[in-house]
Amino acid sequence: MAAKNPRSTAYSPNGRGLRAERVVAHSRTTALNPRSTGVPVRGIPRTVARTRGLQRLREETYKANMRLVEHGLVVATFGNVSGIDRSLGLIAIKPSGVDYAELSPSNMVILDLDGKKVEGDLNPSSDTKTHVRLYREFPEIGGVVHTHSRHATAWAQACRPLPCLGTTHADYFHGPIPCTAVISDAQIALDYEEQTAVQIVDAFRTIDYRAVPAVLVASHGPFTWGKDAAEAVYHAFILDYVADMTARTMLINPRVK
Repeated sequence: MAAKNPRSTAYSPNGRGLRAERVVAHSRTTALNPRSTGVPVRGIPRTVARTRGLQRLREETYKANMRLVEHGLVVATFGNVSGIDRSLGLIAIKPSGVDYAELSPSNMVILDLDGKKVEGDLNPSSDTKTHVRLYREFPEIGGVVHTHSRHATAWAQACRPLPCLGTTHADYFHGPIPCTAVISDAQIALDYEEQTAVQIVDAFRTIDYRAVPAVLVASHGPFTWGKDAAEAVYHAFILDYVADMTARTMLINPRVK
């Protein structure tokens, strides 16, 4: 039997009569497609759909974390990637303090949008609260990356925004990469990771986070994001490349603007 058109009367919240009643009954017994915005999928129990969605999320997040290593953006256990499935309301993130050689899809930690651990035997990344807050504040992102990559972190430690000096930068970041204000002692005492996210959000009060998918956290390091975890990693790679190129450009011509 052909699938019903989700735009038809049968799927309309304003549907009437027997056909509408059948849809209500149908929605109670079928799963939500984790790739959709809520259209039921016939014959797939909700638990199966959730399991499949979580497995995909774990695998995508694991692969994204391993790309940090491939791109030379991490040393030791520094750095982390998270991904979100917004239809499930769940986040997968790298576990804390685990060597990249020991990572696997199965040890990605699953959290809800309050940062509460839902699945996993290990502790989530120490930067979890920053990731979770960014997902809440930036509703169109699907992945977040934090690294201590050499060139971008140098700019962050210098507490300098990264200027846009050419098309290489502008192709990916439509304007300077902002640097947050230096976090205060009071904020550190309150909750360092949560307040780091507050600093990031404050830096984007007048900047479109979709147009500039990166930030330098003063005295700390870079965060990037994207439509999914893979794109967030790619932005982290480009950010570090551009940070190096910009520093070299300013050495050649200190007056460049």
